[in-house]
Amino acid sequence: MSRLSDPLPDAAPAGRLAVVGIGPGAAEWLAPAAREELALAQDIVGYTTYVELAGPFRAEQRVLDSDNRCEMERARLAFELAAQGRRVAVVSSGDPGIFAMAAAVMEALEQSHDPNWHAVELVILPGISAAQLAAARVGAPLGHDFCVLSLSNNLKPWAQIARRLEHAAQADLVIALYNPRSVARPQQFAQALDLLRIHRAPTTPVVLGRDVGRPDELVRVTTLGEVVPEQVDMRTVVIIGSSQTRLFPRLTGGNWVYTPRWYP
Repeated sequence: MSRLSDPLPDAAPAGRLAVVGIGPGAAEWLAPAAREELALAQDIVGYTTYVELAGPFRAEQRVLDSDNRCEMERARLAFELAAQGRRVAVVSSGDPGIFAMAAAVMEALEQSHDPNWHAVELVILPGISAAQLAAARVGAPLGHDFCVLSLSNNLKPWAQIARRLEHAAQADLVIALYNPRSVARPQQFAQALDLLRIHRAPTTPVVLGRDVGRPDELVRVTTLGEVVPEQVDMRTVVIIGSSQTRLFPRLTGGNWVYTPRWYP
């Protein structure tokens, strides 16, 4: 078995692997550095939906897309290609470091004893997250301390999620929830609401951002007392305000939401 201290074998020069955050999906939210990286890549690796959002690509660029739950396979494929001297872009929606591909890439690298993988030039290019854009659409609900939690129990038990959610609620943090509700687990968002309602007033502002930054974008402002699970799915990011989060009317209709930078 090779060790990281072993000399590199005579092989193709190490390539470059860039984990690229494409933001919410619309071209105008893609950072110039990310756009350049995608343009220079020989191989594009990613979940099919996100690869399509990141394109179009030139005929000579190779697109290697796959299903949503193949993160580690994609990460290992990307390293195999980059270790051959190729320039590879791993596409991730939003910010790649928030419930996305950057962690999978780092995990694959840590688990590998192949010195060629560790010689690859690895860069992570951040992107605008769904929570950031949803917040910007309505004002500044993330203007004070906040946390980000995923309600998906595919990679961690629900008991752990509920415990963290309760601690965040007790700490009076604004909470951004990713992966709130799916066909396979329709009950968990309702359970999360029940838990939050123990610690937050019914008038607490809630922001629902579905497909933010995409053609079917829908952002609505409601309250903890009024929100219902059926308003939410896997393509929705949910922002639950703290006790200090404020809501006031816009002149053009609807409401602004923000969390002051100070506490009383």
